[in-house]
Amino acid sequence: MLNKIRFGLFLALLALANVVFAEETKVCPPVAKPPTPETIQAGMSNAGNHGFLWRISKDGHTSYLYGTIHVAKFDWMFPGPVVTQALRASDTVALELDMLDPDIQTRLSKGIEQFPETALPEALSNRMKQQADAVCIPYNAIAKLAPEFQIDTLTLMVGSWDGLYAAYAIDAVLAGFGHSAKKTVVSLESPESQLKMLQMKDSLETISLVEDSLDDLESGRAHTFLNRITGIWEKADYDEMSHFNEWCECLKTAIERDMMKRLLDDRNPNLAGRIDAIHKSGKNVFAAVGSLHMFGEIGLPALMKKRGYQVEQVNFQSK
Repeated sequence: MLNKIRFGLFLALLALANVVFAEETKVCPPVAKPPTPETIQAGMSNAGNHGFLWRISKDGHTSYLYGTIHVAKFDWMFPGPVVTQALRASDTVALELDMLDPDIQTRLSKGIEQFPETALPEALSNRMKQQADAVCIPYNAIAKLAPEFQIDTLTLMVGSWDGLYAAYAIDAVLAGFGHSAKKTVVSLESPESQLKMLQMKDSLETISLVEDSLDDLESGRAHTFLNRITGIWEKADYDEMSHFNEWCECLKTAIERDMMKRLLDDRNPNLAGRIDAIHKSGKNVFAAVGSLHMFGEIGLPALMKKRGYQVEQVNFQSK
C-alpha cells in the first residue's frame, strides 16, 4: 500500500484543483462548496479542537508544534479555542510550504510540469482511466501529469464522497490565518525538496506505486484508510496515531519502508532544525506540519526534546 504514506505531501496537489470537473450526466462525488460569510461565521462559532498540539519551551519563551491533515471537512477548518490561543500567542506561523506564497505556487507548478514521466503498461493505464471515470475526472485533465501525480489525485478524490477536500486543508487555512493576522509566515521546506521526495527511484518503483495504489482504490482500502486517519485527527486520538505503523499496512515491503524513511524520517531532522533556528531568533513559532511527523522516536516532539526543549503534549479533553 505504497500510496498511503504519500498523504503527508498532498499539499503539492492543491495546484491541480482547477483542472477537476464533475460530469453532470452521472453520479459523481460532491464538490467542495465555497464558504459564504454565514457558513464562515457558523464555523468559527462552533469550532472544536482537532489535531495534535505540543507546547515547547526553551530560552524563556514558548513555541508550538501542531500536527495537521492535508484534506479535511469544512467544519474542521476553523481552529478551536485551544489551537486559536496558541496561534495568537505566536508571532510566526511555520508550515511545510506556505501555499499562499505566489513564488511557492509558481515553483511548485513548474516542478510538477517538469516531473520525470514513466510510461505505464497499457493495462495499468486503462485501470487509471477507469478510476478517473469513477470520480468524474476527465482523464485528459490529468493525463499530462506524471503517473505519481495522477494516482495521487485519484486517491485524494476518494475523500470527496465523505466531504474530505484538499480545498479545506488545515495547512492552507493556517497560512490564511497567519497572513490575515499580519504574522510572519514561513516555509520550512522548499517545493523542490518536497517534489524530489515524491519521486520514485526508477520506472519499476513508479509502476509498483501505481499498481499498489490502484489495488487500494479498487478494493476500497484507500477509502477506508483515508476515513480512519482523518477520523483519528478529528478526535485528537494521540494513542491511535502513535500506533500508525501497526495498523497502516504500509511497511510490508522494502520499497514501502524506504518511502516511509524518505517522506518522514529523513525530513524530520531538517524540520526540527528550522523550527529550532526560528525559535532561537527570539520568535514564538506555531509550527504546523503533517501529523505523521509528530510521532515516534524521531518525531518532532522527540527531536525538540533532544535539543533541550521542555515538551508538553496538550490534551484538548482536559481544557
